[in-house]
Amino acid sequence: MKKSITKIIALCLCAFLAVGGIAMTAFALNSAEDTDEKQADPEPVSVADNAGISKDETVYVLAGADGSVRKIIVSDWIKNSLGNVAVSDKSELTNVENVKGDETYTMNGDNLRVWDARGHDIYYQGNIEKALPVDLAVSYKLDGKPISADDLVGKSGRVTIHFDYQNKQYETVEIDGKQEKIYVPFAMLTGALLNDDVFTNVEVTNGKLINDGSRTAVIGIAFPGLQENLAISKDKFDIPDSVEITADVSSFRLDMTVTLATNALFSELDADGFDSISELSASMEELTSAMDQLLDGSSQLYEGTATLLEKSDELVEGIDQLAAGAESLKNGAGSLDAGAAELQAGATQLSEGLNTLVSNNDALNGGAKQVFDTLLSTANIQLAVAGLDVPTLTTGNYAEVLNGVIASLDENAVYEQALNQVTAAVEAQKDVIMQQVTAAVKTQVTAQVTVAVKEEVTLQVAEVVRNTVAEQVIQSVLHMDKASYDAAVAAGRIDQGTQQKIEAAIDQQMQSEQILQQIQAGVDGQMATGPIQDTIAANVSEQMQSDAVKQTIAQQTELQIQKIISEQMASDEVQAQLAAAAEGAKSVIQLKSSLDSYNAFYLGLQSYTAGVADAAAGAGTLKAGTDDLKAGTSELAAGASQLYDGILTLKNGTPALVDGITQLRDGAMQLSDGLKELNEEGIQKLVNAVDGDLDSLVTRFRATRDVSLHYKNFAGMGEDMDGQVKFIYRTDSIG
Repeated sequence: MKKSITKIIALCLCAFLAVGGIAMTAFALNSAEDTDEKQADPEPVSVADNAGISKDETVYVLAGADGSVRKIIVSDWIKNSLGNVAVSDKSELTNVENVKGDETYTMNGDNLRVWDARGHDIYYQGNIEKALPVDLAVSYKLDGKPISADDLVGKSGRVTIHFDYQNKQYETVEIDGKQEKIYVPFAMLTGALLNDDVFTNVEVTNGKLINDGSRTAVIGIAFPGLQENLAISKDKFDIPDSVEITADVSSFRLDMTVTLATNALFSELDADGFDSISELSASMEELTSAMDQLLDGSSQLYEGTATLLEKSDELVEGIDQLAAGAESLKNGAGSLDAGAAELQAGATQLSEGLNTLVSNNDALNGGAKQVFDTLLSTANIQLAVAGLDVPTLTTGNYAEVLNGVIASLDENAVYEQALNQVTAAVEAQKDVIMQQVTAAVKTQVTAQVTVAVKEEVTLQVAEVVRNTVAEQVIQSVLHMDKASYDAAVAAGRIDQGTQQKIEAAIDQQMQSEQILQQIQAGVDGQMATGPIQDTIAANVSEQMQSDAVKQTIAQQTELQIQKIISEQMASDEVQAQLAAAAEGAKSVIQLKSSLDSYNAFYLGLQSYTAGVADAAAGAGTLKAGTDDLKAGTSELAAGASQLYDGILTLKNGTPALVDGITQLRDGAMQLSDGLKELNEEGIQKLVNAVDGDLDSLVTRFRATRDVSLHYKNFAGMGEDMDGQVKFIYRTDSIG
């Protein structure tokens, strides 16, 4: 049961991280499989109290299709981080069983157990009958009319499944001079797998849908009691306290659903952050004003880039003219003596034109850098919305970061799918595996029983042989039979030294090869008799029916199943499925391709402006050297040729420049539109929801977090322990 729940929870978490419309902090879920591997045992230390002890508790709630509780199983992991010899633990559980290890405990009253930990962590589970902190109720409608789960089986139409969560765990806290209920802030994460043959046109409130071609994974989230805790009007900001799934169904049936309840989200909030949040109370008006200025600035940026694009034709025309002049300079180098004056004037014009271009270099490079930063900022937002926690993208690291995302994206989802299939196939062979394990265990039990019986028979045979040897030794040494010797010893007529010599002689005879062979032959003969074989068979049968052996068979069967699953997961077929996970990274690959394209333009622009600066410097040198033109006509001809080649390269690069300016204009328009949407959908909603009372909201946030920190356990915990708890509700399948 734990493994099935763990798979659905893992799928739910993967889906939830992809939900873009829900803002929350990612948290770590300790699944039931976490206890399958145990860290190396520390050296035990003698500690008087529970120093360094914490308890991680998982509460499994087995519920009917309507959410009604049928059974509660609690799994506890006592983390013995300092390696204490003994651990004191308080718990209300019954039927407590150590599920991973052979550590035992003693009861000291008032539900206090003292575990003989010997430096180990303790893993145990048990049962409890106790009211849950959050009640789950599941109701169903068919074509808008209420219907029971049993009556819904096989029906077709528009189905609504409503998950309602009632938070009953609260503390009374003083807020603004009043005593108010503050509920433990549980996040309720509900997940289900819907077969596409049954469910179509699926919708979910407060959640996300993911379809793999044959099934739809549905994940929804709610925060029961948080609306009341924060005292925010639903008209201004509605915090969900239920999840509803609607779909068109054909011949309705539904596998189990799983709901995770945890307060870890609020418990892990940084308390230092509340002080900085409270400082925002006086800044809401400034935020609105600054947003208006930002909107105006983005509009001006768009208008400016549009003007720049309009003027780019003039820039291209000027570069073309510059190229023509350079060509004339090259062609006229041979007749330099006749046209020295004209060349000097042309060199002056050339220098001035290039200096004009150089004066625009910083503006061009700065604009291109601003566009690149905007693209990277947009990419960071897209990655965050997709639930990917990666370092902030920069011009220097974006390629490395996105390559890392592409390498890992979607592997977990593919792995979980493969694990589901392999586990189902192996579990189907559980009876065969158990038969094999039972046969192996019986062989071991038979060997152990045979050894025990043989030891007893050996003692009996050795005793008979020893009496015979003693009779012979006594007769040989004292010339009397053993009965007379024993009587003489009892009467004190045999001194201690003589007795020791007799015993030594008997012991020496018993160790002789002849006597040992005699004993072995007697034992072998006895072991082959029918009564002895019947005794062995009876003892083996009794052992095989014992609880310990049955438990060993069950444990070995489960270990064998896990071994087979692990081997199949390492097979070439499964590994090939994992390799196919790269298909899921296509969207990130497309994002990286776009950034690579702009990066190429950006680097090209930098090269272009550097070339312009070099050309301007060359033109200045040309202008300064015109007075010495007649003395250096050969050098001037060579320099003119180089100048022409450089300007031709500049001319060939002008189309890319125009394309870049066009992208700059389009990016400025997207930035302006995005800022408008941010203002309307984010900033204004935030201002309206707070409505000038941010201090009160911060106070309630702080109180909610404090109440969450207080709730650490369900089944009981010692006062000197730290801990955390999560609840996993599993509803029965329908049909």
